[in-house]
Amino acid sequence: MKSPSNRATWIAVSAMFALNGALYGMWASRIPAVADIHGLDAGDLGWLLLLLAGGAITAFPLAGRFADRLGAARVTLNIAIAYSVALCLIGIAPNVTLLALMLFLFGATHGAMDVAMNTWAGEAERYIARPVMSSFHAMFSLGAGLGAASGYGAELYDVSIAAHFIPGTAAIAALTLALARIPWASAPQANTTSTPLFPIPRGALVAVGLIAFCASMGEGAMVDWSALFLVDIAQVSAANAALGYTVFSIAMVVTRLIGDQVTKAFGPVTTARIAGVFATAGTLCAVSFATYGAALVGFVLMGIGYAVIMPLVFSRAANDPHLPPGTAIASVATLGYGGLLLGPPLIGFIAHATTLRTGFGVLAVLAALIIGLAYAVRSPRT
Repeated sequence: MKSPSNRATWIAVSAMFALNGALYGMWASRIPAVADIHGLDAGDLGWLLLLLAGGAITAFPLAGRFADRLGAARVTLNIAIAYSVALCLIGIAPNVTLLALMLFLFGATHGAMDVAMNTWAGEAERYIARPVMSSFHAMFSLGAGLGAASGYGAELYDVSIAAHFIPGTAAIAALTLALARIPWASAPQANTTSTPLFPIPRGALVAVGLIAFCASMGEGAMVDWSALFLVDIAQVSAANAALGYTVFSIAMVVTRLIGDQVTKAFGPVTTARIAGVFATAGTLCAVSFATYGAALVGFVLMGIGYAVIMPLVFSRAANDPHLPPGTAIASVATLGYGGLLLGPPLIGFIAHATTLRTGFGVLAVLAALIIGLAYAVRSPRT
């Protein structure tokens, strides 16, 4: 089997990150419409998002185990198909019960694909022999921004959720899966049978996971609550509210495209600390002024701050000296993407008990914690 070029490798892995982001961005942009169709208040939506989180957390360790045993690329491609189907099923769910089941499936496939594709990305980074993890995550953010922008267009022209999700998903999946099919053989992991089925971070990975949790809480809140924040707090239309996650994603894309160079210049620890400062400042800007302009500025700063955290976290986990890459990434993802998916329902519960501004204010505290925990992303080789 002929080995793929560095360029083909980067394109293949990037395509999977773009697919993952695009489908999630499409979902995020239509949350207000889903809530309106099914008559959901903040508390109801919080419970449904908790099911989505439960699906992902259930899938994390299984995906890590399968990625180590069967190969990260193979597992990524298969899960990508299931993930695409799951989004389409959300679009045609006729009632809240079936919507809940579809959200659990969507969360499970999203979470499984996150672990598998990041494991593949770690392999690709070692294969290419230079830092590229941030650029992969840039493609996720690019996909998310384009997915959210499609939601803006769908809202603007009153396109139904099913008519948006089904053809949009089919087109994105067909393109990205074609680009991702390259000859790739993962290195066998000799010690996968000795690792626990449901790994949790241990040792140095605990602090790494906590950093991921803090950052992912912010990302998750932006996915599921940024549009509602702008509608309820800034009093803008649903179409204008969809731009909130779009500008956040654009800021992440731009920052992640230069993230590898920034990390090389300043080192991972300093880069993580600077990122924490941006994320904290952005959150405070959005909740303190609560105007449309200030919120958009805050969302941009948050995008800049959160952009490099997950690439730093996954690079550190993929190179852990004590665990196979898939297992290490799954253990960190349990905390990290647990924050991404558990954060939104928590924000919903806080908003239901107090206000959405108070719920968003919690993110500033978590962003500040990143600054203190930044030491944990130092490479184990140094």
